[in-house]
Amino acid sequence: MVKPKKTKTLPEFKTEAEERAFWESHDSSNYVDWSQAKPARFPNLKPSTKTISLRLPVALLERIKVEANKRDVPYQSLIKTWLAESVDKHRL
Repeated sequence: MVKPKKTKTLPEFKTEAEERAFWESHDSSNYVDWSQAKPARFPNLKPSTKTISLRLPVALLERIKVEANKRDVPYQSLIKTWLAESVDKHRL
């Protein structure tokens, strides 16, 4: 049987900034017994996004906006959906 590691007591933090500063200068292994950690899943987190610039012919953008309006979705969301579907379809 593995004996749990003795850890230091965490201080009380008044603000998130104070806690952030603490963790920037302290090793978490002194405060957390990572051997007791269990995997976690966070299925409802939104994936990170990155803003890009994409130049489209005006006529094409207008056609996309018409299609998005028919589906009652934002045109940028429709573009993302189409791109994801196309990538999935062409994946090796």
